[in-house]
Amino acid sequence: MHKTVSSVVLTALASSLTLAFPVHAAKAPAAVVKEAPLRGHLAFLASDAVEGRGTGQRGGELTVTYLETQALAAGLKPANGNSFRQEVKIAGVRPLPQQSNVAVVAGGQALPLQFGADWVWAPGDAKPEHKMDAELVFVGYGINAVEEGWDDFKGLDAKGKVLVMLVNDPAPTAAEPKRFNGAGLTYYGRWTYKFEEAARQGAAGVLLIHTDASASYGWSVVQNSWAAAERFQLADKDLGSAMQGWMTDAAARKLFAAAGQDLDKLRAAAEDKVFKPVTLNARVKGETRAAIRTLNEYNVAGIVPGTDPKLKDEVVIYSAHWDHMGKQGTEGDTIFNGAVDNASGTAGLLAMAQEASRAPAKRSQMFLWVAAEEQGLLGSAAYAAKPLWPAAKTAANLNLDSLNFVGAARDIGVQGSERTDLGAMAAATAKSMGLVVAEAKPDLSGGYFRSDHFSFAKAGIPAFSVGGGRTWTKDTAASDAKAAGYRARYHQANDEYDPSWDLTGMVQQAQFTLNLGRMIADAPKMPAWKAGDAFGKIRAAAR
Repeated sequence: MHKTVSSVVLTALASSLTLAFPVHAAKAPAAVVKEAPLRGHLAFLASDAVEGRGTGQRGGELTVTYLETQALAAGLKPANGNSFRQEVKIAGVRPLPQQSNVAVVAGGQALPLQFGADWVWAPGDAKPEHKMDAELVFVGYGINAVEEGWDDFKGLDAKGKVLVMLVNDPAPTAAEPKRFNGAGLTYYGRWTYKFEEAARQGAAGVLLIHTDASASYGWSVVQNSWAAAERFQLADKDLGSAMQGWMTDAAARKLFAAAGQDLDKLRAAAEDKVFKPVTLNARVKGETRAAIRTLNEYNVAGIVPGTDPKLKDEVVIYSAHWDHMGKQGTEGDTIFNGAVDNASGTAGLLAMAQEASRAPAKRSQMFLWVAAEEQGLLGSAAYAAKPLWPAAKTAANLNLDSLNFVGAARDIGVQGSERTDLGAMAAATAKSMGLVVAEAKPDLSGGYFRSDHFSFAKAGIPAFSVGGGRTWTKDTAASDAKAAGYRARYHQANDEYDPSWDLTGMVQQAQFTLNLGRMIADAPKMPAWKAGDAFGKIRAAAR
């Protein structure tokens, strides 16, 4: 539940601001996020009426129309001339395994791999047909990181080869406890990086070996994203290899054994920087076919103009992705409603926009609903490539992805904010609301690289995703169980809205985000990256 901002809170916030940004203390925000509009938006966006908000599907079109009309009703100004829409050109790719004749041949024998159950693949270059006769090469983690002194491709000419890679990145050691961010995951560990690096190496393809631990999710998530759904990629960017895919750990073990190799021994060898590529006695042979189409999707963006004659030329961006998995399959529940992921963040942004438009800040504020996040942050990447507001004048991006549906918490998640001045500002905002910053934990699943704020960070803009708390104000055991239960619904058809949900946690998370954004928008200077941060170097180079 929300509380009226008291004079005590105003005083605390002003004091915190003076410490973090000592030129002029900003006033506390007057905008108070209300539960009723948030719940109403959530109920509609997670309903069967919008069919899971699928990219390239009717439900996605309905969602965009809903967002632009609601943005207008909330008092936002169009961010793209006289339009709330920003076009995102996308290529849709649906593999056709039944029309393909492709196999992994090891030791002279085709392995009995079933598409979906054992492996998945799709063309990364948006071409409908490929003839494959490519040697398989194990390249460990598939990482080329000069700053780490790491090169998994030593001496390899990858042209025409299919690279087999481990997901994640090398673990820290006693001698190098901080390598690849210690226990935390770096971008080198993300599957998106693996595909990008394979393309840079000129490879014909790449197959990732899946385990629940290394990917941080089960094989069913891969199946739903690859085997049962159309995949998408930006159509106006450099495309990937002819084959991009995954295989289960069990399938990989069969492959390596048939190729005369021990997967466990090679996994162990890949943990050392002296590792060199290992050619397998195996090939990918045959023809792949896929259905290809091109389409336009849309980001939706609205502005609350700033009030300061100079600072209004700078902007704070709040973002959330509106898409989910849409409709899939023909039997049972075919609608992947995506109530938590991310109808919640989409609805939260609408409720925030309604209040922000009533109480403008010194800087302008943009509310940005991005497309195709589930397809690899495509909408936010398209925005970062062609921003509606100059990146150099964008103070920060605060992203919301999967809000707290459990209930009110005593803490708030700000992981990633510590890379910039946003960390101190987030702590001040939390204190002003009677919250504490959630204890930082190693980013084992690479969360910083998996949400839309990462597209902004790569453009040099201070950015992070605001997370929900985990120290509950009511019934800790029941709340913990409710939160843990979501793991089984993640990217499944039963991520559905429940009218009995206590939305105080969502309101709290949205209010914190709006309060922090207001602090940034009223501060005398834009936040900066901490010295030496790689993304800070990008911003410095752009100036």
